[in-house]
Amino acid sequence: MDNQRLEELFLTVQKPGRYSGGEMGSVIKDKEKIDVRFAFCFPDTYEIGMSHLGMKILYSLFNSREDIWCERVFAPGTDFEEVMRKNNIPLFALESRDPISDFDFVGFTMQYELSYTNVLNMLDLAGIPLLSKERKELAPLVVAGGPCVCNPEPIADFVDIFFLGEGEEVDLEVIDLYKSFKASGGTDKKEFLKQAAKIKGVYVPSLYKVEYNDDGTINKYTPQEGAPKIVEKRIIKNLDSVHYPENFPVPYTEIVHDRAVMEIFRGCIRGCRFCQAGFIYRPVREKSSETINKSAYDLCMNTGYDELSLSSLSTSDYREIEPLLNTMIDWTEKENISLSLPSLRIDNFSPELLEKMKMIRKSGLTFAPEAGTQRLRDVINKNITEEDILSSCETAFKGGYTSVKLYFMVGLPTETDEDIEGIAKLGQKIVDLYYSSPYKQKGRGVTVSISVSNFVPKPFTPFEFCPQITAEELHRKHQVLVSAITTKKISLSWHDSETSALEGVLARGDRRVGQAILNAFQDGAKMDSWGECFSYERWMKAFQKAGLDPRFYANRERKPDEINPWDHLDYGVNKKFLIDEYNKACNEATTPNCREKCAGCGAAKYGEGVCFEKCKTVL
Repeated sequence: MDNQRLEELFLTVQKPGRYSGGEMGSVIKDKEKIDVRFAFCFPDTYEIGMSHLGMKILYSLFNSREDIWCERVFAPGTDFEEVMRKNNIPLFALESRDPISDFDFVGFTMQYELSYTNVLNMLDLAGIPLLSKERKELAPLVVAGGPCVCNPEPIADFVDIFFLGEGEEVDLEVIDLYKSFKASGGTDKKEFLKQAAKIKGVYVPSLYKVEYNDDGTINKYTPQEGAPKIVEKRIIKNLDSVHYPENFPVPYTEIVHDRAVMEIFRGCIRGCRFCQAGFIYRPVREKSSETINKSAYDLCMNTGYDELSLSSLSTSDYREIEPLLNTMIDWTEKENISLSLPSLRIDNFSPELLEKMKMIRKSGLTFAPEAGTQRLRDVINKNITEEDILSSCETAFKGGYTSVKLYFMVGLPTETDEDIEGIAKLGQKIVDLYYSSPYKQKGRGVTVSISVSNFVPKPFTPFEFCPQITAEELHRKHQVLVSAITTKKISLSWHDSETSALEGVLARGDRRVGQAILNAFQDGAKMDSWGECFSYERWMKAFQKAGLDPRFYANRERKPDEINPWDHLDYGVNKKFLIDEYNKACNEATTPNCREKCAGCGAAKYGEGVCFEKCKTVL
C-alpha cells in the first residue's frame, strides 16, 4: 500500500501519531547499503513502548553501526488493527513502513507476562507463522530478551532465540554471526541456531528436550546438537564504557514517561525477597558521576526535553548521589530542566537529600514499605522499620511536603489479616504524625495515597517456591484493607486480582503452557494488560482446552529439589542461596544488604560491582 493511502487510514483512528513515524531523532538509512535489518518490537502500544529505556539503548546502539538498520514496531491499538486486517496491511516498522516479515530479525522485548498474546498477534499481523518449527527459512528470525525471559518456557515454541541478561554485547554477537553465516552461503536455519547456541547468553529452546514426571513436574532437560547444559546470562561489566544514547526519537504524541532518562546503575544491594529485578540484575554496577552528568547533559540538549529522570532500582543507594545532584543542579536550573528521583529508599532518605529534592522536584514523595507490620517486612527482607518510615515522613513534612504515596503488596508469604490491617494503621499513623507535627502547614491537609499490588512469586527469587494465593483470596484481602481504613485522608487503589492470578501462572509455567497461550490468542486474547480487553474466563477456557490446571503452576508450594522450568538457565544467583533465603523468610529472619555483608548469592563470579568488592575471598 502506498504511503498516501496509508496516511489517509491513519486519520480514521484514534492517535494516528502512534503509527506515522518521522519523529525527531528517528533513524533513516538506505536499505541498499545495509546488511542486517532488525525490527525492534514492543508488544504493547506506542505510548508504553516509547517510554521503555531498553528500547532506546538498543535502538541507538544498533543504528550506530553502518551495517545495521534497527526500526521500531509497536502493537497497534484495537481500532487500527481492525483497519489493518480489513485493508490487508501487514504489520510494519515505523521508520521505513516496510512489512517486518521482510526483516532479518524480529526482536521482542518481554517486560510483562500478560503481553504474550500480543507477541502472537503481532506475528500474525505480520503474516509470520507463530510456531518456530513452522518457520523453515533462515529469516526472519524471531528473537526475544528482557526480564520475562528468565523463564522463557511458556513462549519457547514461538521464539527461535532468547537473549539472557543484558543485550548490548550478545545481541551484536548474534547479528555478526548471522552476517558471516549468510556471507559464507549459509541458508539452513537449524545450522545457524546450533552455531548461535554456542554464544554465551544465547538460549535456543528448540535444542532442548523436556521430559515430565507422572505428577506433571519436570523430570529433566536434555540439550541436543551440542547445546550447553546450562545457559548463563550476559552482563555488561563496565557501565562507563558501554553505549548510551545521546539522542533518541522524541514522540509527537504524549507517552507514559515523556522525559529524558539517565541510567545511573544496574542491580540492587537490598535483596528484597519478592523482587525479581533485584536478583536477576546482580551484581550491582554503578556508572561514575562524571559519565552520568555528561550523558545526561548531552541527552537533554539533543532531545530538547525539560524533564530528566535518574533511573535505577534504588536511586538513593547510588554512592555519589548527593555530589551528583550538586553537579547536575548547576546546569539543570540554568536550562530550566526538572530533575526527578524515583525509587527512593525510606531508610536513607536524609534531610540533606530532601534539600536537594526541594530544588529539583516539587511534587509529592513516594516510598515503598511493602508490608504493614514489622514481622512481615522481616519476612520479605525489606530491612526497614516503622521508625524509619515515620522518620522519613516527618523529614518530608518538615521540608514542606503534604503528600506522601506508599506502595504495599498483598498476598505475601505468611501474611495474615493482621498484616493487612497494619497497612491501614501505618497510614493512619502518618496522618496523625502530620497533624501533631509543628511543621504542619496552616490551611493545608495531608494526603496519604496507598497503592496496593498483588504478590506474584517469580523465578530467581527466594519466593519462587511459594504458592500464590487465589484471585478470590486476593479480593477478600482487598476488602479487609478497605474496611480497615477509617479516614478520608487516606486514598486507596489496588491492582486487579485476576490479572495477577494469570501473571503467576505465566511467570512460573513450563513449555506446555504455550498451548494455552496459543488457545487464548486464537479465542481472541490480546492486550491482556488492558482491563477492557482482558477476559479471565477466556484464559481459564484456554487452559482447560490445553488439558492444564493453572493451580498446578501458581497455587502450590514447590519442593526445593523440584526441577523448575528455568533451572537450566543461570542468572547469577544459585538455587542453594534462594533456598536458604526462603528458609530465613519462613523464620522471619533478615539478611543484610550487599554493602554490609555478602550473602554468597553467587553473583561475585562475574568479577564486577559490589559483589566482587565484598566477596574477593570466595572467588
